[in-house]
Amino acid sequence: MTNDDLTSAAHYPVSRETYSVLESLVSLVRLESSTQNLISLSTIEDIWTRHVVDSIQLLRFAGGGKWLDLGTGAGFPGLVIAAFGSCDVTLVEERRLRHEFLARAVTSLGLSNVQVIGDRIERVDTFVASIISARAFAPLEKILRLSSRFSTRKTRWILPKGKNATEELASIRATWHGDFRLEPSVTDPTSSIIIAENVSPKGRR
Repeated sequence: MTNDDLTSAAHYPVSRETYSVLESLVSLVRLESSTQNLISLSTIEDIWTRHVVDSIQLLRFAGGGKWLDLGTGAGFPGLVIAAFGSCDVTLVEERRLRHEFLARAVTSLGLSNVQVIGDRIERVDTFVASIISARAFAPLEKILRLSSRFSTRKTRWILPKGKNATEELASIRATWHGDFRLEPSVTDPTSSIIIAENVSPKGRR
């Protein structure tokens, strides 16, 4: 995928410098996938659309500030977000081999705005995040429960949730306050992204 094609597909501008970093990330993921299951084998050939574009599109809903990405895995969306340089990004990944890959990738890509934490989110020291993301990490209720301590009323949650986004939103209405909305995914017309602000457990207003 060319730089122009990537910008068009993601509906977000990608500079030549950022594109070069993303090309290197794709190469690293493909190479590492020969030794560990970083991404589904069925998506490797379509990695630009299925993983890179799918990550870039989240930037349409984000401002600057501190970004917390849960269960980063192969670096999607966390390393992709970091490549744009507009946010300081904390990646949390408890699986040792994936955490080690992320640390190597940060060094190889020359990203100075990334912190990689190899631990469970429950054991990470609390800090205030402007943005919280999680891609294929956990059901919505669990994401909110595990990471709400990193949020304020101004924190924006950007959560790709696939085809079941509406059902997941309905499932948390009885236990969580918040301003929630669904945005369409540019990579899958049947999938949605949950955008949430002013989130708090019910009973703690």
